[in-house]
Amino acid sequence: MIAVVGHRDLSASTLVLVEEELRARLTGFARAGRAGLVRAGRGLPIAFGRAARQAGLALVTVLPSRNGVPAQLTGQDRTAAGELLMLSEQVRLVEYDPSDRGSCVSADESLLRNCARVLAVWDGSPSNGRDVTAHLVAYARSHGADVEVVWPRGAAHEAVRREPS
Repeated sequence: MIAVVGHRDLSASTLVLVEEELRARLTGFARAGRAGLVRAGRGLPIAFGRAARQAGLALVTVLPSRNGVPAQLTGQDRTAAGELLMLSEQVRLVEYDPSDRGSCVSADESLLRNCARVLAVWDGSPSNGRDVTAHLVAYARSHGADVEVVWPRGAAHEAVRREPS
């Protein structure tokens, strides 16, 4: 399995660059019969799902569940999950609360333990209170996964939106 982790605040133009880069990298894995694994959500998961499909890579999408029943995603994550389901060959239910950051991190860690390779869409910055990409990269490496960092030239985070005062 090949998983993807990365920043959740990528700009729209960066997602286009990332999708192109992922597609190029995934083509070889598709020929080798590998599968891609992604936890449902907006942004990077959609870019990965589209790239996997275009590269011919089988896609497995992970949905949250509670007591074996799919849990409701909200807003843009729900719309994104719908698209990922259409792109996927398989769906896995994993027990986690999509509204709880710690629960999502634990779910990601459990997924990474079962992957031989991780594509990390990461600018190299340390983890902070909102972004745990560096933590997930270190976690994957500590569990023996090969980690490839993907950060295309011109990649950027979304501009911080400030509320009017």
